Amino acid sequence: MSTMSDFRRVADDVRNWGRWGDADELGTLNFITTEKVAEAASLVRTGKVFPLGVEFGSSGPQGAFHYRQNPLHVMTVDGGDADTLVRYGPQWLRNPLATQLSGYFEDSPFRFNDDIIIMPLQAATQWDALSHVYYEDNLYNGFPANSVTSAGAYHCGIDKVDTKGITSRGVLLDIVALRGAETYLELGDPITADELDAAAKAQGVAVTRGDIVLIRTGWWTRFLRTGDGIEPGAGLDWRCASWLHDHEVAAVAADNLMVEDPVSGVEGTILPMHMLCLRDMGMMLGEYWDLAALAADCAVDGVYEFQLIAPPLRVTGAVGSPVNPIAIK
Repeated sequence: MSTMSDFRRVADDVRNWGRWGDADELGTLNFITTEKVAEAASLVRTGKVFPLGVEFGSSGPQGAFHYRQNPLHVMTVDGGDADTLVRYGPQWLRNPLATQLSGYFEDSPFRFNDDIIIMPLQAATQWDALSHVYYEDNLYNGFPANSVTSAGAYHCGIDKVDTKGITSRGVLLDIVALRGAETYLELGDPITADELDAAAKAQGVAVTRGDIVLIRTGWWTRFLRTGDGIEPGAGLDWRCASWLHDHEVAAVAADNLMVEDPVSGVEGTILPMHMLCLRDMGMMLGEYWDLAALAADCAVDGVYEFQLIAPPLRVTGAVGSPVNPIAIK
């Protein structure tokens, strides 16, 4: 077990505050240059498309955390409304919705359906914004933590990254295959930086500046079988933050619930890698990505690099966002 002193030494080493100016709110996304975007586009050779997002619905992975629930999808107008509203709507003079809808439907063949969704922005496949995690009263680049209020994040919100896309070269590191596991990595053996190097070497791929690295642990495949959203599995050891920093990675995502290993590895705190990546490096984390089909195809053709397109929603002041990432080979 490492100490907080060990953590602070790593934090000092990986911190990117001021690297791209005192006003920067993009962090390591700055590594994604126009040249990097063009490089990613050049990787498309077969036109095969792999959606990496999971379903947003009531059977999702949330519920264990009482502040975060699965999405609730509700129809506000459906096919069963039309005839009833045409018949009774004009009589509901004190119901403006019924009166308005009946006016749309009456004497016209036009019909429509409408719906809403109520959910945490980080309910399923998502990006953590840089404002999601902080410590010692500072966000990334030294912005004050109290700039995130009930009105949203004034600094480092997910809306600040809209100009970056996010599009870059994606690289899959399949740790399930590296370890020879059947489907997933069980809790108790965190993924080390040496394993990231070993996976890249075994797959014949190099991680370079501006890449978005995807880590396959097999957690999502297991969840689809068990439906247990709180059963933990292995993730990245907290010291992998140094590996990501040294390789100048733009962002990292995984098929599990928190990217890093649920066992802290640092005495006195939880989720130390979140603290290092989001607050110190300015590196966004992607969680609940479905990498199974992509990994299977990579194993067949031996190509572990691809164009990755994963823009978040521009929710003003949000500290995270749903995303439906697409890998194209």
